[in-house]
Amino acid sequence: DLHTLEEDKAFFRAVVFKDNDVWLVQVENEIVGFCAFKDGWVEHLYCLPAHVGKKLGSMLLTIAKEAHPHLQLWTFQKNTRAISFYRRHGFMQVKQTDGSGNEERMPDILFEWRKP
Repeated sequence: DLHTLEEDKAFFRAVVFKDNDVWLVQVENEIVGFCAFKDGWVEHLYCLPAHVGKKLGSMLLTIAKEAHPHLQLWTFQKNTRAISFYRRHGFMQVKQTDGSGNEERMPDILFEWRKP
């Protein structure tokens, strides 16, 4: 609840769509997941809760990994499902923070992946 829906829409229009490659997963005319990435970074990876566990996130992450030989991303320490997901996909923990550097003020983890 840090931003209004209008603020989020403006951010995606002005920053995410402008600065990243954005891939979507659509099921029956509904967008159910997306990944936004650029050179060296996965900025966003999200699937609707009803579609988690259906390999959509893996498919999106594979697209980013095929496009870039090195990727980093942040996730919150409390998001144990995401941590497990990224580790299964070859990401290694680089550092942890107390959250003082992010807008949510939540402890997070920086992960990194390099193409073998």
